[in-house]
Amino acid sequence: MAELPTPDLPPARCSGRFTISTLLAMEEGARGPFAPAEGPGCDSAQPSLCGSTLCTRTFGYNTVDVVPAYEHYANSKGVGDPRKGRPTLADLHSILKPDPGRLHPVCDPQWSNGLPEAGPEPGLEEAEGEPDRASEQEPVRFGWVKGVMIRCMLNIWGVILYLRLPWITAQAGIALTWLIILMSVTVTTITGLSISAISTNGKVKSGGTYFLISRSLGPELGGSIGLIFAFANAVAVAMHTVGFAETVRDLLQEYNSLIVDPTNDIRIIGVITVTVLLGISLAGMEWEAKAQILFFLVILVSFINYLVGTVIPATAEKQSKGFFSYRADIFAQNFVPNWRGPDGSFFGLFSIFFPSATGILAGANISGDLKDPAVAIPKGTLMAIFWTTVSYLVLSATIGACVVRDASGSLNDSVAVGSLGCEGLACGYGWNFTACAQRQSCRYGLSNYYQSMSMVSGFGPLITAGIFGATLSSALACLVSAPKVFQCLCKDQLYPLIGFFGKGYGRNSEPLRGYMLTYVIAIGFILIAELNAIAPIISNFFLCSYALINFSCFHASITNSPGWRPSFRYYSKWAALFGAAVSVVIMFLLTWWAALIAFGIVVFLLGYVLYKKPDVNWGSSMQASSYNMALNYSVGLSEVDEHIKNYRPQCLVLTGPPNFRPALVDFVGTFTKNLSLMLCGNVLIGPRKQKMPESRLTADGHAKWLMKRKIKAFYTDVVAEDLRSGVQMLLQAAGLGKMRPNILVLGYKRDWRTASPQSLEDYVGILHDAFDFKYGVCLMRMKEGLNVSRVLQAHVNPTFEAAEHPENGTASRAAPSTMDCTALAGEQQASTIFQSEQGKKTIDIYWLFDDGGLTLLIPYLLGRKKRWGKCKIRVFVGGQINRMDEERKAIVSLLSKFRLGFHEVHILPDINQKPRPEHIKRFEDLIAPFRLNDGFKDEATVNEMRQGCPWKISDEEVDKNRAKSLRQVRLNEILLDYSRDAALIAMKGRCPSALYMAWLETLSQDLRPPVILTRGNQENVLTFYCQ
Repeated sequence: MAELPTPDLPPARCSGRFTISTLLAMEEGARGPFAPAEGPGCDSAQPSLCGSTLCTRTFGYNTVDVVPAYEHYANSKGVGDPRKGRPTLADLHSILKPDPGRLHPVCDPQWSNGLPEAGPEPGLEEAEGEPDRASEQEPVRFGWVKGVMIRCMLNIWGVILYLRLPWITAQAGIALTWLIILMSVTVTTITGLSISAISTNGKVKSGGTYFLISRSLGPELGGSIGLIFAFANAVAVAMHTVGFAETVRDLLQEYNSLIVDPTNDIRIIGVITVTVLLGISLAGMEWEAKAQILFFLVILVSFINYLVGTVIPATAEKQSKGFFSYRADIFAQNFVPNWRGPDGSFFGLFSIFFPSATGILAGANISGDLKDPAVAIPKGTLMAIFWTTVSYLVLSATIGACVVRDASGSLNDSVAVGSLGCEGLACGYGWNFTACAQRQSCRYGLSNYYQSMSMVSGFGPLITAGIFGATLSSALACLVSAPKVFQCLCKDQLYPLIGFFGKGYGRNSEPLRGYMLTYVIAIGFILIAELNAIAPIISNFFLCSYALINFSCFHASITNSPGWRPSFRYYSKWAALFGAAVSVVIMFLLTWWAALIAFGIVVFLLGYVLYKKPDVNWGSSMQASSYNMALNYSVGLSEVDEHIKNYRPQCLVLTGPPNFRPALVDFVGTFTKNLSLMLCGNVLIGPRKQKMPESRLTADGHAKWLMKRKIKAFYTDVVAEDLRSGVQMLLQAAGLGKMRPNILVLGYKRDWRTASPQSLEDYVGILHDAFDFKYGVCLMRMKEGLNVSRVLQAHVNPTFEAAEHPENGTASRAAPSTMDCTALAGEQQASTIFQSEQGKKTIDIYWLFDDGGLTLLIPYLLGRKKRWGKCKIRVFVGGQINRMDEERKAIVSLLSKFRLGFHEVHILPDINQKPRPEHIKRFEDLIAPFRLNDGFKDEATVNEMRQGCPWKISDEEVDKNRAKSLRQVRLNEILLDYSRDAALIAMKGRCPSALYMAWLETLSQDLRPPVILTRGNQENVLTFYCQ
C-alpha cells in the first residue's frame, strides 16, 4: 500500500492534528483540549502539548492518539526511561479543557512514536565515561543452550545414570528398563510440552515452576506446590551429593583408605562436598554457569569413553568381573527381568529411576536469569529430554549386551569351556561364577556392582570423572533452583515467617539466605547416607509438581479465556490431562503412604491460603473458570421456569455508600448469605461528567468494604439527575437473567418532616415505583437511625455537615451542627447491632394481612442463622374474642403446612378497639403541617390550592382515611404492649398513600427494637405442596 504524502517536517513540528474533541467543538467554535498549537507548529519544549505520533505513521497529521508501542502494555518501565502512556478516553472525548495535572503526557520530544529519537539519552555521558560501571550493573542473562538445555541435561544426567541404571537393567531386564525409561519420559515430555505452553503465555519472571503454576492456577495451588517443589529440590541436592560421596567412598574402599566406616564416610564426604557447592553458588550465577559447562564437557567425554570401552576386547580382569563385550546370548538373558532384594519390583525400580528424569525444570527454575524465557524454556527443555532419553536407552541396551548379572571378580574362577558343574552364561566363555551366584555373594556383575560403567569403559577414571560431573552438576543445579523458587514465594508473602529468606543481594538479586536454608536441609538428608532411601522421598514431590503443571495447562485451555494465547502450539489439553492423571497414579503406585503425605501437605497449605485470602490478582485460570461457571449457570438458569419452592428473596438494598448504613447491610446480608442475591445500590446525584469519576474511584472501595465486613453482596451505582430517577434505573436494570432482585430494601426516612417537599415526594414515589415493577418492599426503621455518616465524619471533624438525603448517600450542604457525643455513641453502637448474637429474645411477626407470605419468610430465614438461632419466633394475628381458639388453631395448622416451625401464635382480639385520645391527638398534630385545610371544597378548588404544594393532604382525604389512620395508632399501642423487648418486629407494610409517611411514623413511634415493614407483591412465596 502506498503511503499518504506527508509534510516534510520534523516529527516534533507537525503543523496540525485532528482529534475527537476538536471535531466535537467545531460547531460551537470552541477549541478542543488538544487543538493545534498557535504558530506554525507545536512547541517541542512543551511535551504535554506536543503530538505523540510521527507524521509518517498516521494520516499525514500528528494525532493525539498514540501509535502502538510496547510501553503501553508493560507493567513497569525501565529506570531512566521517559514516562509514556496513551491518553485516557476522557482526554479524547471531553470538550472541556483538561487538567494538566491529571493527564498523562502523551508525547515526549525523544519518544514521538514509541521509539526513541536520535539524541543523547539521560545519563548517557556518565555511562560513556564509565563503561565498566555500567557493565557491572547489568545482570547475567543466558540463552536457551547454556541456560536451559545444558542445565536440564546435567540435572537429568544425575547419579542414577552412572550408579543405578546398570543395576536397574539387571533387575528389570532391558525390555522393562526401556519401559521404565519411556514411562518416565512420557510424563516428563508431556510436562515439558505443558510448561512450554505456560511459559510462552506472557512474559515470565523469576520464580520458575512456582511462578508458572501460581500465575496459571492462582496462589492457592501455586503457593503449596511452590513450597513443596523448593523443598524437593533441596532434598535432591542431598541425593546427588550422596551419589557423589558413594563413588568417592568406593574409591577409598578400593585402596583400603576409609576415613571411619563406609556409612560415616558418605556423611563426611557429603557435608564437605555440599559446602564447596554452596561456595560456588554464593559466588554468583556467572561462576555457577561456568562450572556447569565444565561438568557438561566431562560427562560427554565419559560417555564417549564408555562407548569405546564396550567395543574393546575384554581383558581377563574385566572378564572375571562379568564383562565379555557384545554377546547376543548375554543380551537375550538380560532382556528379561530377574528381581532381587527388597526393591526388586517394577514400581520399586521405577521410584528409584524416576528422579533421574526430573531435571526438566532446571531451566525453568532460573527463568529470571534467561534472556528470553518464552523461547529458551520450550526449546531447551524439549531438546534436553530428547538427548537424555537417547543416552539412557543406549546405555541400558549396550551394558545389558556386554555384562552378565553375577561375577566373582576372581581370576582363579577361570575354567575350561564346557567344564562339568559350571552353570550360567559365563561357562561358555571360560569362567565359573556358579558358587558365588548360588550363595548370592558375588561382588561383581550388573546385579551387584554399581560401578559397572567404570569397569566396562576404556579408561575407568574418566567414568569416575563423569560420575563426579553428573552428581555435582545436578546437585549444583538443585542448590541454585531451590532458593530461586523459594525467593519468589517469599516475595509474594503467601505464608508467614518466610519473608526473611526472600531478600536478594547483588545485581542478580541472589537469595543468600535461601541458599543457607537449602544448605541446612540438604545436610539433614545427607546424614541418611542411603541413596535408595532418599530417591523415593523426592519422587512423589516431583510427580506432584508435574501433575499440577499439566493440570495448569489443561485448566487454562478448557476455560476458553481470551488471555490464554501461548505462542508454543505443540501441546494438547487432553495430553496435559493425561499427564496429570498418570502422575497422580504413579505417585500412589510408587509409595502410597508418601503420596498421601504429599497430598496432605498440599491440602493443608492450600487450605491456609484459602483461609487467609491473599490480596493478589494474577489473572489465573481459576478466575477464568469461575467466570465460565457463572456464565454457564446464569444462562442455564434463564431456561428454568420459576417455581414457588425455588423462590429466594433477592434484595436490592438502597444503601448509598454501604459503609453509611452498616446495620441495614448487616441485616439483609444475614438472611441472604449463601442463599440469595444481595445488591447494594447507590445513586450519585449530579451531572454525569462530574459524578462518573467519583463512581469509578469509589466502586472498588465499597466492594472491598463489603468483603472486609464479610457480606456476600454486590455493589452497583448509577448517576442520575435525582434520586427517584436513579432508583428507577436500578429497579429496571439491576441483576442478570433470573438473578434479578425481587425485593427493594430501604431505610426509613427519619427527617421526613423537615426534609424538602421534593425529597419526600421522591421517597414515597420510589415505593410506588417498586410496586409498579412487581417488587416486594422491605422498609427498616431503627430508633437510632441507620445512617452513620455523622459518626464517620465526626472521627475527622467534631463539627460537620449532615446528609440531607440519606437515601442516596450523597451529602448536601446543611447548617453545621455541634457533635452530640451521646447520640453519636448510640448511632455507632446501633451500627453493629446485627453483628452480635441476639440472645434469647423474640422475633415478633404481626401477620395481620396476607401479601403472599414474605412477612413470614424473612424472619424464618433469620432464625436459621447462628446469631438469631436462640430467638423465639412469635406470630401475632388479628381475631375476635369469641373465636380465639378456632382462629389460633387455623393459623397454627396453616403455619405447620408451611413447615416453618412457628408454634407460638397469639390472637389480638382488641385490635379494633379505639386508640387512646392522647395518641389520636398526637397523630393529628403530626399531620397538621401537611394539611391543606380546604374546608371540604370541591375538587377543582383543591387542585388549584395544591399547585404549589402537591404533597399536602386535603380534608376529604383525611376524613376518608380516618379509619386506617386510627388503625395505625392502635397498632402502635399494641406493639408497645407486646413487643417492647423484642429483638425484631416484622409486620406487613401499608401500600403508599397521601398519609403514608405519617402512618409509618405513628406505627413505629417510640419502639426500641428494629422494625421491618414488609409488603410482598401479592404473589405466593410459600407453598405447602411438593410440586
